[in-house]
Amino acid sequence: MSLYSLIRPILFRLPAESAHQFALRSLRVSLASSVARNAVSRRLQSEPFGKLKRFGLEFQNPIGLAAGFDKNGSYVRELATLGFGFIEIGTVTNEAQPGNPKPRLFRLPKDRALINRLGFNNIGAKRVAENLRRYPPDCIIGVNIGKSRSVAIADAVPDYLASFEAVYDVADYVTVNVSSPNTPNLRTLQQHELLAELLSSLQRRNEELSKRGSLKQPKPLLLKIAPDLSESEIESIVDVALRTKVSGIIATNTTTSRDGLRTSIDEVRACGEGGLSGAPIRDRSSQVISFIYRNARGKLPIIGVGGVFTSEDAWKKICAGASLVQLYTGFIYEGPGVVKRINEGLAEIMRREGFSKLDDAVGCRVK
Repeated sequence: MSLYSLIRPILFRLPAESAHQFALRSLRVSLASSVARNAVSRRLQSEPFGKLKRFGLEFQNPIGLAAGFDKNGSYVRELATLGFGFIEIGTVTNEAQPGNPKPRLFRLPKDRALINRLGFNNIGAKRVAENLRRYPPDCIIGVNIGKSRSVAIADAVPDYLASFEAVYDVADYVTVNVSSPNTPNLRTLQQHELLAELLSSLQRRNEELSKRGSLKQPKPLLLKIAPDLSESEIESIVDVALRTKVSGIIATNTTTSRDGLRTSIDEVRACGEGGLSGAPIRDRSSQVISFIYRNARGKLPIIGVGGVFTSEDAWKKICAGASLVQLYTGFIYEGPGVVKRINEGLAEIMRREGFSKLDDAVGCRVK
């Protein structure tokens, strides 16, 4: 039995958002010194994957922390010591905003799931960039950008561009979030014409900014999509992504569906609106990953996220076509040791299945 399994019942008695903040602050206290951080890092940097090259970046291992856990980039150094191959910050917006009224984060323990309607609560892209400059972590950092709530859809492009410019120098890659269900009308930006305009504008600015810096090449730009899309809608998104030379797709965000839950209808209704994450979305996200992989013929790297709790969950995402994997809800339910367990389990599965490197397993079960 892990220490976290003993602590979790106590944390779960607290309101979900309060427990989240308590856990982050506790992590900072426990890893306050560089000696403690280095000791934990040494214990966990034993994954046998080598250097995984994805969209021009090299990852120590394929397991990342999804956006939403560290909204403002305040705890990246501490989180990096837990063994993540990469951490995605945000979602951040150009304008600082408080998000939706509390309570806005709910647990569904019977389903190993969460419902959230946080609404992009963050301190604003410029201040997030300052945090990342002040506390640079020892792993790859992605920054997830979204639309400010006060900005109309018609004015979304300049709003995204402002956030993109603010975080450009501190992000190893930038994710464009057009799929959260908690900002009104945001998902309309997944429509073909609107998405093409947004991504084309960001890529033009990407080219301009790259010429000013020392890298002389554009920053990897990824797109995060919803699970609640039809096949024709996904096909359209893949077409736009390929035409605008997006570096990859993150599949998927949370779902608005409440189908098949074990939690009682009354309990679910009491939570209200919001995006559902965790085990109930596992299969749907894998289906979307497979469809993208087939549709793009493996030419578009995919980060798989949704219902990852174990190494087997991560393996299924990889076999479905994911080049990398993220978790969020699984981290909350399983605790900080889950990263090491998943990486060690993946190494064992690879050996069992006869793969000498992870790249060879990507998409191996897609017909």
